[in-house]
Amino acid sequence: MKLVLIGPVYPYKGGIAHYTSLLCSALRKKHEVKMVSYKMQYPKILYKKEQRNFDDARFKVADTKYWINTANPFNILSVARKIKMLQPDAVIIQWWHPYFAPCYYILCKALKRIPVMFVCHNVFPHERFPLDKFLSRMVLKSGSSYIVQSHMDEGDLLTIKQEAIYKVTPHPTYNAFRIQNMNKKTARELLQIPKEIPVLLFFGFVRPYKGLQYLLDAMELIKTRMPEAQLWIVGDFGEDKQSYFEQVRKLGDSVVLVEGYIADQEVEKYFMACDVVVLPYISATQSGIVQMAFGFEKPVIVTEVGGLPDVVEDRKTGYVVESKNAEAIAKAVFRFYGEDNNIDWEKNIQDSAGQFSWDVMVERIEDMLG
Repeated sequence: MKLVLIGPVYPYKGGIAHYTSLLCSALRKKHEVKMVSYKMQYPKILYKKEQRNFDDARFKVADTKYWINTANPFNILSVARKIKMLQPDAVIIQWWHPYFAPCYYILCKALKRIPVMFVCHNVFPHERFPLDKFLSRMVLKSGSSYIVQSHMDEGDLLTIKQEAIYKVTPHPTYNAFRIQNMNKKTARELLQIPKEIPVLLFFGFVRPYKGLQYLLDAMELIKTRMPEAQLWIVGDFGEDKQSYFEQVRKLGDSVVLVEGYIADQEVEKYFMACDVVVLPYISATQSGIVQMAFGFEKPVIVTEVGGLPDVVEDRKTGYVVESKNAEAIAKAVFRFYGEDNNIDWEKNIQDSAGQFSWDVMVERIEDMLG
């Protein structure tokens, strides 16, 4: 097929950019794909931090067209004309936030008879705001087909379009971060972590919906039985960081903060140095962090929210615990280092890898587009 794929890619930062790059690479193995990205993604008034990172071109997509200014209707109509000149069989759009609704609404209307598929990372945003449902409904109704990555998103999509043509396909695994193929010993030497101590990892941009406060509360309990254990918090903080820092200060050496955006080439050492990755989310549809952990064959502790239980097999590839419950997180940690110490987590994750492959995602897209 001749396809146009729309979304963020290198040098834009973040999980959606990584996802789009890997999806483009997978699709190009079998199809002719034109990658279209943004010349302006978010206005600085809405997103004050640096949106791009040029340090590592590992996720660079050849021949990307940086055409779209998401806030300029005249530009969007011009992009639609360029896409129509390519005569694609379909356009595939990454959807994750209602900010893009006006842009994609104009684009879809201008594309007219060209089929448009939305790959929904979230049907509705994690952090809700007035009009988010209206904006999401406005643009998603324009789609001809959909990929959703959790049963929660399936339900949300059907509230927008009862007759939607869609498939539920789990978020594929990120294994492109294994750059040096280092082992745990090397990673811990780089980070100066003693080889024998238990290490938990919280990774990624800290947002309220990710429930970090409950993991910090759990560390109070974990310290009572495992005083040598460490929690590494690796990622960027939002504006509410002081509330977390106060909890961190009370926990002392039990918590190590690595604050800021983590470049792609730096990711590996943090995942390889840890024993288990913890996602204490309050709400979620799915998470790229789970699939990053699986890419490093690391088990996870997740909460029973959204699509997280869909991808984690309890006591096989990780643990699924109650949300907003520090004691439940602590009990899972105690079980991981205690009675479940003989579980072959790595083998279990390897055995489940097939269902999370990019080839499966491509096959689902092909099925939907005929």
